[in-house]
Amino acid sequence: MKSVSRLLDLIVHSLYSHKEVFLRELVSNASDALDKLRFLGVTDSSLLADGGELEIRIKPDQDAGTITITDTGIGMTKDELKDCLGTIAQSGTSKFLKALKENKDLGADNGLIGQFGVGFYSAFLVAEKVVVSTKSPKSDKQYVWEAVADSSSYVIKEETDPEKMLTRGTQITLVLRPDDKYEFADPGRIQGLVKNYSQFVSFPIYTWQEKSRTIEVEEDEETKEGEEATEGEQKKKKKTVTEKYWDWELANETKPIWMRSPKEIEKTEYNEFYKKAFNEFLDPLAYTHFTTEGEVEFRSVLYIPGMAPLSNEEIMNPKTKNIRLYVKRVFISDDFDGELFPRYLSFVKGVVDSNDLPLNVSREILQESRIVRIMRKRLVRKTFDMIEEISEKDDKEDYKKFWESFGKFIKLGCIEDTGNHKRLAPLLRFHTSKNEADMISLDQYVESMPENQKAIYYIATDSLQSAKTAPFLEKLVQKDIEVLYLIEPIDEVAIQNLQTYKEKKFVDISKEDLEMGDEDEDNKETKQEYTLLCDWVKQQLGEKVAKVQISKRLSSSPCVLVSGKFGWSANMERLMKAQTLGDTSSLEFMRGRRIFEINPDHPIVKDLNAACKNEPDSTEAKRAVELLYETALISSGYTPDSPAELGGKIYEMMTIALGGRWGRPDNEAEAATTGEASTDSSEATVTEVIEPSEVRPESDPWRD
Repeated sequence: MKSVSRLLDLIVHSLYSHKEVFLRELVSNASDALDKLRFLGVTDSSLLADGGELEIRIKPDQDAGTITITDTGIGMTKDELKDCLGTIAQSGTSKFLKALKENKDLGADNGLIGQFGVGFYSAFLVAEKVVVSTKSPKSDKQYVWEAVADSSSYVIKEETDPEKMLTRGTQITLVLRPDDKYEFADPGRIQGLVKNYSQFVSFPIYTWQEKSRTIEVEEDEETKEGEEATEGEQKKKKKTVTEKYWDWELANETKPIWMRSPKEIEKTEYNEFYKKAFNEFLDPLAYTHFTTEGEVEFRSVLYIPGMAPLSNEEIMNPKTKNIRLYVKRVFISDDFDGELFPRYLSFVKGVVDSNDLPLNVSREILQESRIVRIMRKRLVRKTFDMIEEISEKDDKEDYKKFWESFGKFIKLGCIEDTGNHKRLAPLLRFHTSKNEADMISLDQYVESMPENQKAIYYIATDSLQSAKTAPFLEKLVQKDIEVLYLIEPIDEVAIQNLQTYKEKKFVDISKEDLEMGDEDEDNKETKQEYTLLCDWVKQQLGEKVAKVQISKRLSSSPCVLVSGKFGWSANMERLMKAQTLGDTSSLEFMRGRRIFEINPDHPIVKDLNAACKNEPDSTEAKRAVELLYETALISSGYTPDSPAELGGKIYEMMTIALGGRWGRPDNEAEAATTGEASTDSSEATVTEVIEPSEVRPESDPWRD
C-alpha cells in the first residue's frame, strides 16, 4: 500500500509544475460531467429531471480554509466512485468516449476534456483532505468518497445528512493545506484562476464573491429647540451608505468567439473580444478567423494589435504570452518559445483551440511533433495573409501604422526566416532618394526603374539626413537613379540576407566596383592622366588605404572613402563597435580594406595633381592630402582614429585662411602663422591696406 501512496505523490508533484492548475482540472472534470449528462439526456430525458440548470459553482471559505466545487452533472454511483477515484489513471471520460465509439448509432461527442485519469488527483497539490459527495440519476442513494493526502486508503460511505443532500451531480470539498489556505481560499484569486483557465468552458461557472451596493437608510434628525415633534414622531431624513454582501457572480461571461461561424460575427464583436481577452484599449489593425482541417484540426482567431508593445522587454521576445492555446476551450498555456510562432511574429495576438493536440499528461506542455510544425506553418501563412490585406488597402494609413509599430519585426523575419523571403520582401518599406517624405515598397522601386538598370541600389546610414547628403549618391542622383535609404540598424543586415528581389541584386553604393550601367568612354583617358596622382596619394597615406583610384560616383565632392566588396560597410563598422559584447579582435579582420576615390573634376584634386607633378615634396600638399583623407573618413560615415588631431589640423588651416582678413594687426597674424609656412626671402612683403570702413572708432567697446 505504501507503493500506492508513493505513486500518487509522484503523479501529483511531478506532473504539474504550478499548483494553481488544480482548479482547471477539477472544473474540466465538472464540465465533462455536465457534457455527459447533456449527451445522455438526448435519449433519456428522465436524467435531466429535477436537477436544475447545468452549471458549476465554486465557493471558497477563508475562515474554514476550504474550497467547494459543485456541478449538476451526471454524478457517480458507488461502483463508479471506486472505479474512477479509487483507481489511479482511470479516466471515466476516456471510457465514456470508448463506449460511444463502439455504439456508432449514437455518434461521438468530441467536446469532452479528460483523457488521462489523473486530473482529479491534482487536488492534492493544495489539499490535505478531499471529500467528494456525489448523486447519480441512476441511483437513489448519495455517496461520499473521502481521502487524506499522503494516505494509501480512502473511505466510501452513504450520505445520511439531509442538509448535504444533492438533487444530482457532484460536490468536491478541498480542505486546504496551511501553506495554501491564504492564497487559494481567497475569492479574488479563485475568480482570477477561473477567468484565466476556464473562461471559455461551455457551461456557466459561478463563484462566491463579496460585493458592495449603495442603499438609502433613514436616520433621526434632532428636533430644534422651540419645535415640537409632529404626532410624537421625530423628523426623518435619508442618507446613502455602502453595504457589503456575498452573492454568486458569473466568472465566464466571455463566449468563445472562435467556435462560431465567421459569417455570423460582426467586426465590433471581434474587436470587443480582443479587448477583453488581451486587456487592450485600442481596436486591432486586422484580424483573421479560420478553421483548419486535415492532418490537424484547429480553430483560431488572430489579431494584429493597434500599437507596438509599450514595454521594451516584450519587443522581439518570443515569450510574450500573446498566443493562448486551448484544448476543447480549456486554457492550456501561453508560455511558448517559438513552437507556434517565430520570434519575428511574436507581436501577433490570438487564440488557438484544438480538440486533439500532442500534450503531455499534465496538459501544460505542447510536445514537439510533426503536428505542431504543421500548425505553426498554417498560423504563419494566415498571419502573412492578414498583413498583406492591410498593405493592399486603398487607405494606406493602416499599413503606415502597422509599419511604424512592427516594421522592425518584418525586417527581423528577413534575417531569421529564409523560407519566407518571398512573402516578407514585398512588405518592406523604405525612404528613397526620390521619396524622402513617404516610404515605398520594393515593388514600387522596381516598377520605376529604367530599363538599363540592373540592380537595386541602397545606402546604409544612421539617419535620413546623413543618407540624403552622403557623397556616394552624387552621380546616381545626377543620372536619375533611385537609391534606397537604410536608416535603421537592422536594415542593412536584412537587405544582405535577401540578396535579390525579382532577380535584381541589392548593391551597396558605398562599396567598391560600383557599376551604374553606362560607363563614360573617356574614363580610361582620365585614369591615365591621374595615375601619377593616385600613386603619389597612396604613398602619402600608406597602409591607411588599400588603393587610390578615380571615382565614378562623385560629381561635387573631392573624394570619398569606400569599403571593399567583402568587408563591413562604414555603417556596419559603426554598429559593431557599439555592441556591448562585441569582439574587438574581430573588428580589424572584418573591417575590410578601404579604397580612397578622388574626383578628377574637383579643383582641390586638380591642384594636388599639379603639386605631385611640380612639387611632390611640398609640405603643404602632403598636409592637404592628410586632411582630405580624414575629412573623407567623416563624410563617408567612418570614425576618425583621433578626432582631436583632426580638429587641430582644421584649426591650423582656418588660421592660415583667416589670418588678418578682418583687420587683425600684422604682428599678430605673423605670430599665428610662425612655423606654419616658409616665405621666400626674395619676395617683397605686401602690406595689407585696411579700408576706412574696417577701422574701429575709439568708442567701440569690442576694440582691442
